[in-house]
Amino acid sequence: MEHKKSGACAFFAVVSGTVQGVGFRYSAFTEARRQGLCGWVRNTSDGTVEVFAQGPKEKTEAFLRWLRHGPPGARVESLHHEARNIDRRYSSFTIDY
Repeated sequence: MEHKKSGACAFFAVVSGTVQGVGFRYSAFTEARRQGLCGWVRNTSDGTVEVFAQGPKEKTEAFLRWLRHGPPGARVESLHHEARNIDRRYSSFTIDY
């Protein structure tokens, strides 16, 4: 969902495929930080990776494009995402465990 005043937007995504054990979380963390985004990335018990990211619209869109492919060694089979409200609790991007 885009924040009217700042032009920022946020999303939650679930990435499935060969996305665990291939450096996906760390690579997503690095890419999100490079884009200047806030939020988190984490593995789930069902083998997917979940992501919450927020920041300028063009940067979040670029990060979504990156998530569709992931790092070398990953094989993204699907990416489901939905808009979310901006969450001011996040001031950086982290890897959650």
